[in-house]
Amino acid sequence: MVARAAGEGPALVAQEAAGALVAFGDDPAGLVTACRRLVDRQPTSGPIWWLAARVLCASDPAEEAWRAVESLDSDQTGEQLAAAIADGAVVTAVGLGEHLGDGLARRGDVEVFLVETDVTDRGWLRRLHRLGSDVEDVPASGLASAVAESDLVLFEASALGPDGLLAPSGSRAAAAVGHHAELPVWAVGGVGRALPERLWKALAARLHDDDEPWLAAEEVVPADLVDWVVGPDGLQLLSDAVRQPDCPVAPELLKGAE
Repeated sequence: MVARAAGEGPALVAQEAAGALVAFGDDPAGLVTACRRLVDRQPTSGPIWWLAARVLCASDPAEEAWRAVESLDSDQTGEQLAAAIADGAVVTAVGLGEHLGDGLARRGDVEVFLVETDVTDRGWLRRLHRLGSDVEDVPASGLASAVAESDLVLFEASALGPDGLLAPSGSRAAAAVGHHAELPVWAVGGVGRALPERLWKALAARLHDDDEPWLAAEEVVPADLVDWVVGPDGLQLLSDAVRQPDCPVAPELLKGAE
């Protein structure tokens, strides 16, 4: 059921998955099968790859799963984003993920041009409207015009790698327009999003198998289009954010991916 979960944020799904994996603490073969199934069903979720790698390489998988839950639960990315945005800023946001929604909800003075996507969290959108936030829906055709009227481009990344990141479709176009206009482009990350290079390449390889990438809900944004990543430690360069990912490389997850 967790593997098939849809419509929830990556961090929440990873927390639920960690609780399920505890049951396989004394069953190494079952743990490998369960982790592979999670990755197969949630191939674009950085936190799922991060969680699976941590428990597969741990001497005590159950204890490691609970430590992962604690890390996800104490993530301060939303607070860091809220603190980093300038007062009275106008931002173009592509989609509305769990950390991006949290950060914007903490600010009442930010005007948001929201380019909705297939991974927009409707719960956060409703919350923003209830809080009286100034949010204007923008169709995909108006993305460039919205960026031109903004001070900042924002989107949430579900995974980070050395040469790029995975974000809602439309993020690459927004980042390119913002980069060309010399506007700051920020990706919002979070605990479990930064992956070692081999895991990142295995994740990205899953996208390359799509025969119709223009219909995909997520896409890879090249690193040179992103100025900063907002994570639990605040604003960082992408190269710094992925320099020391807090998960190992689990060979069990790479079978057939390299």
